[in-house]
Amino acid sequence: MIRLADEWKDYSVIATGDGYKLERWGEIVLLRPDPQVIWGAQTDLFARKDLAAVYRRSEKGGGSWEYRKPLPESWKISYKDLTFRVRPMGFKHTGLFPEQAVNWERMGALVRNAGRPVKVLNLFAYTGGATVALAKAGAEVVHVDAAKGMVERAGKNARLSGISGGIRYLVDDCKKFVLRELRRGNRYDAIVMDPPSYGRGPGGEMWKIETEIYPFVSLCAQLLSDDPLFFLINSYTTGLQPAVLSNLLTLCLKGRKGTIESYEVGLPTEEGIPLPCGAGGIYIHERTL
Repeated sequence: MIRLADEWKDYSVIATGDGYKLERWGEIVLLRPDPQVIWGAQTDLFARKDLAAVYRRSEKGGGSWEYRKPLPESWKISYKDLTFRVRPMGFKHTGLFPEQAVNWERMGALVRNAGRPVKVLNLFAYTGGATVALAKAGAEVVHVDAAKGMVERAGKNARLSGISGGIRYLVDDCKKFVLRELRRGNRYDAIVMDPPSYGRGPGGEMWKIETEIYPFVSLCAQLLSDDPLFFLINSYTTGLQPAVLSNLLTLCLKGRKGTIESYEVGLPTEEGIPLPCGAGGIYIHERTL
């Protein structure tokens, strides 16, 4: 099952093919590589007259942006009542993953319908898409990421969305933070994470998903309160299948009553085909159903 983020107004996938996706971010059109796009292009994506920038990969690794039109340093786009600032960044990113609106909607609804205060831990939280959506829904959020610049951008995104409080921002290694929280006896009603396939913490801590994800999810499961709401794992860069996320949640949350779902996340395209963008897995506590 693929769940599509199909309620965007300020973003769309115009066309795809030959390893690229052509996107509209507000009024600005970008062309970026996408490893899922293994089919041929139905039109010349590079010939678009309104194309502002192309990210070209290097045979030596990485890549760089090729600018065809003057661009602002950054610009705003909105999803319903959420506003984010985006810009071309290193390794093809813009600072936002539009397909995650699928998870924003699901988590936001769970928080709004909880009928009680909800404390959420967002790990590998990046520029705060989930943080902003959760805080807007009324949750108290602890936002943790190892990159100081991304945490600062998360704060700016929250303020753009009219959120002035309810979020605690931390630049920290996620594993070390979780271990400290366990020692302190702190607990959370919900946990969301988007773990990278590979990374380093601010102190040089190594993260490799194949060996780290299962023990890490097991640790995080111990942080859930006695009456939790949900536990969501997103997989974008890792290539983990939905069933893998289901298995992780099933094994790590053994004994907790509730349901576990897994699914692909994706984006609709103006070509009429869905663009797959990773996977999600969510545990929802029995009392929430």
